[in-house]
Amino acid sequence: MPHTPPACPQCGQENTYPDGDHFICPDCAHEWPQAAAPDSDEAAVGGAVRDAHGNPLQDGDAVILVKDLKVKGSSSTLKKGTKIKGIRLVDGADGHNVDCKTDLGSLLLKSEFLKKA
Repeated sequence: MPHTPPACPQCGQENTYPDGDHFICPDCAHEWPQAAAPDSDEAAVGGAVRDAHGNPLQDGDAVILVKDLKVKGSSSTLKKGTKIKGIRLVDGADGHNVDCKTDLGSLLLKSEFLKKA
């Protein structure tokens, strides 16, 4: 059974064809790599930032704290159940991979103390 190229991700037409290591849509002239979909899925599963329950997090997600966290260099504490909107994923030091703004200012948190809201 011959392999049929996927529909164009830009216009949705199925009139696509392979050309080297790319697919091409003659209707809208969109080109995309053939190997992009499987490789990106595997990378997302292995390298994704995950919350305390294993759900993948993305930039802009809202999260909820799963435990009280003492803020380093301050006498303040972020309470369990606090909702934080609009997170940003970063590659911070010591596993602090979520940048967010709270009532206490901008903080870096570890995703293991968060759950997706």
